[in-house]
Amino acid sequence: MTAATAYLCSRIFDGRTLHEKAALVVAGGVVSDLVSIDQLDENQRQVDLGSGILAPGLIDLQVNGGGGLMLGDAESVEDMARICHAHLRLGTTALTPTLITDTPETTRKVVKLGIEAWAHGVRGFQGLHLEGPHLFKGRKGAHDPDLIRPMTEDDIELYLFAARQLPSLILTIAPETVTPDQVQRLAEAGIHVSLGHSGASYQECKAAAEAGASCVTHLFNAMSPLQHREPGLVGAALDLGSLSAGLIADGVHVDPVAIKVALKAKNGPGRIFLVTDAMSQTGTDVTSFHLGGREIFRRDGTLTLADGTLAGADIDLPASLRYLTGTLNMPVDAALAMATADPADFLGRPLGHLQQGRAADLVHLDEDFGVAGVWINGQPLS
Repeated sequence: MTAATAYLCSRIFDGRTLHEKAALVVAGGVVSDLVSIDQLDENQRQVDLGSGILAPGLIDLQVNGGGGLMLGDAESVEDMARICHAHLRLGTTALTPTLITDTPETTRKVVKLGIEAWAHGVRGFQGLHLEGPHLFKGRKGAHDPDLIRPMTEDDIELYLFAARQLPSLILTIAPETVTPDQVQRLAEAGIHVSLGHSGASYQECKAAAEAGASCVTHLFNAMSPLQHREPGLVGAALDLGSLSAGLIADGVHVDPVAIKVALKAKNGPGRIFLVTDAMSQTGTDVTSFHLGGREIFRRDGTLTLADGTLAGADIDLPASLRYLTGTLNMPVDAALAMATADPADFLGRPLGHLQQGRAADLVHLDEDFGVAGVWINGQPLS
């Protein structure tokens, strides 16, 4: 058995709680124990990381691309690994690469690549998120309206096939474009049905949730708002405890007051977790790129189409944590949970917690949430 190593850090976050004067013991690539420093064997190998926070690797369930490549443009397992690696370097050790509304042919290609990526053990890959094409054109955002279409039986068969082969599959749909029976079929197959890009009423959203939908995609953005006579999808996301919700916390997509109100109002057990909605620019210094033939401009921390429509986010999870703890004065442990335990628990994968027997996928964050180190299965990221 591989000798154990004890990692010391000024603070260690286990997924829910911050610990001081503690050490994380790792052996054989998995977490062995989390103990107080005075319990350590003085002969045990120790690595003192100094200041900052040692935490479970961050988790991002909405990642459209990275390393200069959009998921829809990927043609090989190597391309999938390139996207994942761009986020690994930023502390995200688990992600679901996300396909924005595209053609049936591209969707099938991406499903095939995802299955191959999982079979080949691509680091960081934890499944796929298909965002569309069954959306409401009136809330399309940056999605190509010409590619938005109703759900067919062929689509359902593809999703059911993908769900059997992948560790996880998230499917964003507008509830007004599908039937509750379709949602139920997908959910019963283990697919995480998420509601988004929708103008649906509260009742339509509630019916989808009762049929098995379990999430809301980028809360507040591209959806029917909370109004005093029609709560819409925002109201459903906050009111229905069965729904979790992704949130882009970049200071652009959602006003900080709206974030505060949502976090206070959210009924459980569903939780609000962080996503980046990252595009191909992540991990690069490019100032523009193309999405479906349309140019996306990168300016002042935003990504927009030529007409100013928001087109994804120019942020990473550590920057989101910096924003929540700084601008919103959120407690560090609550913010970190939104990027670790909360998305992990929604996905149902053994991630996001420093628990005995779980993979030692770790991130060391400095005092300003910069990434000081990343480990996959206990091995430093090269």
